[in-house]
Amino acid sequence: MKDVSNKPDSFRSARAQCRLRAPQDCIERLRRGDTDKGDALQAARIAGILAAKRTDELLPMCHSLPIHRAEVIFELGEEQVTIFAEVQTIGPTGVEMEALTAAQVAALTLYDMLKPHTSPDRLEITDGRLLEKTGGKSQFRRYLRAPLSAAVIVLSDSVAAGRKPDTAGRSVQVGLSAAGFEPVHYQVLPDEPTQLRDAVQTQLAQGIALVITVGGTGVGPRDCTVETVQPLLTTELPGMMEAARDFGQRRTPYAMMSRGVAGLAGDTLLITFPGSRRGAEETLAALLSGLVHLLEVCRAGQPHPGGYS
Repeated sequence: MKDVSNKPDSFRSARAQCRLRAPQDCIERLRRGDTDKGDALQAARIAGILAAKRTDELLPMCHSLPIHRAEVIFELGEEQVTIFAEVQTIGPTGVEMEALTAAQVAALTLYDMLKPHTSPDRLEITDGRLLEKTGGKSQFRRYLRAPLSAAVIVLSDSVAAGRKPDTAGRSVQVGLSAAGFEPVHYQVLPDEPTQLRDAVQTQLAQGIALVITVGGTGVGPRDCTVETVQPLLTTELPGMMEAARDFGQRRTPYAMMSRGVAGLAGDTLLITFPGSRRGAEETLAALLSGLVHLLEVCRAGQPHPGGYS
């Protein structure tokens, strides 16, 4: 089963269809709701909705998701029924399999209820396919259309002194490269405010699109990142770190203690990540779609996006 534990939730929907070919007299029975087993359309609708809710029990590699809406709709022709299934959720993965399963199970229910009224060779289930899906990476991209520059500045006395390797900053660097950022500058500094301020201002002067600091966002006596970076912001974006902390808090009870800030310094996006590898990776996972959208809008010379733009 694919690991989706580090994927952010988003609104997702899917729409699928399936067709049942049947003799005209069977179609008329569906219109009247008088098969030997009762109203076939109502039974098929309920079966399809239940199937959407229980898809994870039928398909072994399918994730369990909260189904916020499921509906099955029928269009009756002369010798066929087209079944449309629509499913919605808010979750880390899509509901296309739920929609496909709903449509197929609804078709199977119609087949079962019509087979006493015709020969099996005159019933045929066809054209099962996905019509539409929204949400996730298909709608909220996690990669750039064109490369933009980035910088990762790691704040750690022990890493700067060579007493331990850096894993958090390197993981962020790899994640940014995978998202299409190029080049990605990387450097390690001790927890010294003057050195950090000089390093960030150097990147700002060079017009770097994204600057991420890693470390120094806690409450230790040497944690100085927030106090150093915040005065450099011209437009604070508190929602970014609220989202990151919310994402992290659902995975560890310590995320609430991160004091990270984010915002624009001119047209450079400046974000402070926590110093643990897990915290840094979860912060990037939570923010990547938003920062890609923000940077592409800002760098295109459009007005800064606000709210849900």
